[in-house]
Amino acid sequence: MEVFEAISQRRSIRRFKTEDVDESLIEKIIKSGVWAPSAGNLQSWELILVKNAQTREKLSEAAYLREFIAKAPMVMIPCVNLRVSGGVYGKRGAELYSLQDVSCAVENMLLMAHAMGLGACWVGAFNEQQVIELLEIPDHIRPVALIPMGYPDEKPYPPPRRDLEDLLHFERY
Repeated sequence: MEVFEAISQRRSIRRFKTEDVDESLIEKIIKSGVWAPSAGNLQSWELILVKNAQTREKLSEAAYLREFIAKAPMVMIPCVNLRVSGGVYGKRGAELYSLQDVSCAVENMLLMAHAMGLGACWVGAFNEQQVIELLEIPDHIRPVALIPMGYPDEKPYPPPRRDLEDLLHFERY
């Protein structure tokens, strides 16, 4: 799959088949995240992978009852390690660079999943404290998203996009 094709055809998937995702595909998806750019090449993110149905159900509850999270065969929870970028770049590293790092990694993983015939959805709306408690996440780790993933059972239409003229500025704003 050509890069722009993968970028322009990827969609947020909220309906999944019940079929499990092969471990070799999961590994390839995660490796694509590892190759994402990161501030100082610190790679300040970590990943929790959840397949347990009861835990997925509780993640769904933490995400304000988004049932599709519980119905996905797996959920990835990308997290930032605040000590990594923060230890090198201080407050800006902990509060910004680490979020940029994990965002780059997640986008790589979403595109790789799509290229391999899988679907996923980046969910940012969730009760962070509930997720921390449920997954026993230590204080220096912060969950950034819930990414339900599996084989798609839908084919959404492309959403509208802004025209370049609406967002592009030359030399100054």
